[in-house]
Amino acid sequence: MKFSRIPLRFSRRVITVAASIGAASALAMGAAGAATSSPEVHASGSISGAPFVFPLQLSPGISSCLPHAGGTVAIFPHKQNDTMVVSVHGMPANAEFDLFVIEVPNKPFGTSWYQTDVDAGPNGTGMATVQGIFDRETFTALDPANFKIAHQYHLGLWFNDPQVPFNLHCEGKATAPIVTVFNGEQHAGIQVLNTANFPDNAGPLSRVHR
Repeated sequence: MKFSRIPLRFSRRVITVAASIGAASALAMGAAGAATSSPEVHASGSISGAPFVFPLQLSPGISSCLPHAGGTVAIFPHKQNDTMVVSVHGMPANAEFDLFVIEVPNKPFGTSWYQTDVDAGPNGTGMATVQGIFDRETFTALDPANFKIAHQYHLGLWFNDPQVPFNLHCEGKATAPIVTVFNGEQHAGIQVLNTANFPDNAGPLSRVHR
């Protein structure tokens, strides 16, 4: 990795962040069984704290069509925000997916916030890195005047193309592709991975602290 084009006054910070993301990527690729029992993470005064790593599990019905699919997430807390690195494997070759932060991992999902695309390559693996608030402070203001909010501590990953899971026979006896709102065009497929390995009211993001 070369940093020769980075201005000198920014190089140390950029290199440090890049190294942290590289470490998170390695964790995400190799820690599929990593840590629903990991301790809560608190950021230090450095650019990046220790990551909280956890797996994504198959959504209902997906094991029949993609039994080896899965994913891993590593969240690095920073002083002002967080870095989330998402890795997936065992996916259909060259398929596209959409990641959301959600209230509950399965239907009805609740308040949902679109984060990033995750594209699988020819070997069925893919990765994306997102910067934002992915910790116990993540919420949406539903009615600010009355202090009504919704915390979103779970993650869900959806097929971008409804035809893909239909062709893979992921949808049981459905006679046409099931269409959901979970992409930028509100024309996505069904959910493929989520964080239902955590309680509905205590998703993995609730365990991350800055």
